Amino acid sequence: MDMKKYLLTILIALGAISFGNAQDGGEDQKVKDVKALYVAYVTKQLDLTPEEAQKFWPLHTQFENDLKTVKKDLPELQKQQAYLDVKKKYQDNFVRVLGANRCDRFFRIDGEFKRKLIEIRNQRQQNQRQRFRRIQ
Repeated sequence: MDMKKYLLTILIALGAISFGNAQDGGEDQKVKDVKALYVAYVTKQLDLTPEEAQKFWPLHTQFENDLKTVKKDLPELQKQQAYLDVKKKYQDNFVRVLGANRCDRFFRIDGEFKRKLIEIRNQRQQNQRQRFRRIQ
């Protein structure tokens, strides 16, 4: 295992430990821990070099900020279209940094990560409901 993959493995493991510990911490810490896990996950999945990461993550921050400007109270199809418009706006920039194949992979793994987070949240909520039922 080369040094880069070794460091990423350690980072992901530490992130997972921090995420578990953050369950007792504040909301801000949870958000920071999830962001750290996201960065480690995307970096590993895209196999970013340090040079690519220096270009990618500031661009990604701009991308996320633009996504946050989409109004949450829009009708669902308009909201989805607005998200898609932001993604299209950044696609060429991501292609310049990552290449076409890894750009496509980025959009896929971004969605995968978010779906996994939702699954984890739903599972934890279900477990909490089950524990509450046992107490009653």
